[in-house]
Amino acid sequence: MSELNHLTMAQARDGLAKGEFSSAELTQAHIAALEVSRGLNAFVTETPERAMKAAQESDARRAKDRDEPGSMEGLPIAIKDLFCTEGVLTTASSHILDSFTPPYESTVTANLWRAGAVMLGKTNMDEFAMGSATVTSYYGPTVNPWQRKDDDKPLVPGGSSGGSASAVAARAALGATGTDTGGSIRQPASFCGIVGVKPTYGRCSRWGIVAFASSLDQAGPMTRTVRDGAIMLGAMAGYDPKDSTSADKPTPNFETALEQKVKGLKVGIPEEYNMEGMSRDLLALWDRGKEWLTAAGTEMVPVSLPHTKYALPTYYIVAPAEASSNLARYDGVRYGFRAEGETLQEMYENTRGEGFGAEVRRRVLIGTYVLSAGYYDAYYLKAQKLRALISEDFREAFEKVDVLLTPTAPSPAFAIGEKMDDPIAMYLNDVFTVPASLAGLPAISLPAGLSSDGLPLGLQLIARPFDEETMFCTARTVEEAANFDVEPALMVGA
Repeated sequence: MSELNHLTMAQARDGLAKGEFSSAELTQAHIAALEVSRGLNAFVTETPERAMKAAQESDARRAKDRDEPGSMEGLPIAIKDLFCTEGVLTTASSHILDSFTPPYESTVTANLWRAGAVMLGKTNMDEFAMGSATVTSYYGPTVNPWQRKDDDKPLVPGGSSGGSASAVAARAALGATGTDTGGSIRQPASFCGIVGVKPTYGRCSRWGIVAFASSLDQAGPMTRTVRDGAIMLGAMAGYDPKDSTSADKPTPNFETALEQKVKGLKVGIPEEYNMEGMSRDLLALWDRGKEWLTAAGTEMVPVSLPHTKYALPTYYIVAPAEASSNLARYDGVRYGFRAEGETLQEMYENTRGEGFGAEVRRRVLIGTYVLSAGYYDAYYLKAQKLRALISEDFREAFEKVDVLLTPTAPSPAFAIGEKMDDPIAMYLNDVFTVPASLAGLPAISLPAGLSSDGLPLGLQLIARPFDEETMFCTARTVEEAANFDVEPALMVGA
């Protein structure tokens, strides 16, 4: 039954409903794929026994109940190791959370289990979600299942949700959860040739997700198709009174929205996203995206987002500032790793010095600096004002258009180690994704073509707040036109 791991989520759901195979068979096929793909280092914790037990329980429910099954009944997925999972190790890929097994479940994963989903394991990530390549993990880098033409150098899968992206691209999971703070779902989706959805801030609860930057973090699905992303987001989303930033809004049927017509929609093309140094491959793909949507009856409208050039510096002040506050809880006293010292202060210093990796320490120091006396007004307060201006740019643009079309990332995946010595070069990977994060907008990346090196390139669609429906139907139109059916070299079972 190894071919079962090549089904999309929608195909697997329909096959289960028709009785063509069982959840146990589907799950076993993915467990086998997971085992074969271990060289990608996509998972930090595997839960095959739990998965098979959940699959068997799903099969029993399907055989017994006449009620409508859950929207993800019996579907095996992976969970980013940032989501607390009751009784299952949760580390955020950091040494400082060694041995931490939460006694509670995150709201998003609890929603998925209620919908009938099956957990295969926890995926690798940049430590505390700080990175764009999944190379800062305490458990080592994750490898992208794609390879360049005539080059066998291992490539990064993007980050921070690189383990989730790699697992889905390699067919080791039907889908996976990710979190997106400045592009950490969309950029790895682009690098790995899959679909990544960042919903509106507040659409999915943050409760039980290890915090990086609280005003930016948002959970979302990573899948192989737009339809799968709509199915999975519908299961993940919903109001949560335990999260003060959760939006008290009904969750639409995102899958039904795929059938909406895009004819007559106005698609904004931000002039500021045509940046110096962009590759010809990426510019050509962007042009093809415009042509596909024009052929579907939409109208291309030039728009300006004048404060886009300030988005990255704004993000890299706001996010580290919030991280420095959130990560203060990791002191070696209550849980996780502890390095002893002769005094309490020394124990704190030793624990954080040994427990946090270099990138996390760098961002905590930046955040502490911009919040310190004498610099708060000069940096943090000014960044918050710029964030408001960036949000206003989008608001004005959406008075003229229904959705924005942009590239997802400035380049295809690069080799592991290529940009490690230059933090600024790494930060530039988020140049097209950060603005939507700062404004809290829904955005989706979908694979639309290949670079001259044979690597996937993604296009991004950005929509108004809580208008994921327009985003999904437009994305489905691009997906159908692109007809991206190329498979990665290191895909399981290829």
